[in-house]
Amino acid sequence: MNDSLALFRQAASNPRQLARRVIKNPRLLEKVMEGLDTETALVRFGCAKALRVLSETRPDLLYPRFNFFVRLLDHPNKIFQWEAARALSHLARVDTEDKFAAIFDKYFAPIGGPVMITAATVIRGGARIAAAKPHLADLIAVEVLKVDRARYQSRECRNVAIGHAILALGDFFELLEHPAPALRFVRKQIRNSRPATRKKAEEFLKGVGSRGKTAQA
Repeated sequence: MNDSLALFRQAASNPRQLARRVIKNPRLLEKVMEGLDTETALVRFGCAKALRVLSETRPDLLYPRFNFFVRLLDHPNKIFQWEAARALSHLARVDTEDKFAAIFDKYFAPIGGPVMITAATVIRGGARIAAAKPHLADLIAVEVLKVDRARYQSRECRNVAIGHAILALGDFFELLEHPAPALRFVRKQIRNSRPATRKKAEEFLKGVGSRGKTAQA
């Protein structure tokens, strides 16, 4: 019990250090996962952050727990949903059993709304998944482009999400076999009412260079 208390105190104070401890002693992983059910918010969110750090640095340690993170996508706490989406996007790098195929639709469903932060988290996760699984790049782009018809809390939220979509598409544009839909989407955002989103669109179009000019749009 004392070991658990010490671990939870570390989760609350230094999640990254806790993640390093788990790397040295993977048997602690179970306790960190249990920490998401504790009553203390700092501990819960500290454990969630430690798991995300582990997904970034040692996804192989978490891969056997893939379904644990899938279940978190439906957690009533939005922060846990976001951390799960981030973690799963990193686990795609070690998805030797192609587990992601079974949750593809579920993972990208939040892009349609209504929560902008959830949508943005999934959109950015999509870029990481495309990098890990290039054969899915065009299918992921189709999902990301659904932001154009999404319904969030406000029009401005949608414009923010579109900005995230532009950045994500830029991250894996070179992997697309059919880049024209992405180009059409980004070119339309040159007239977006949000200045930051317009700037992202302009930078994207400059960055794609000759491929953007030669692609049929």
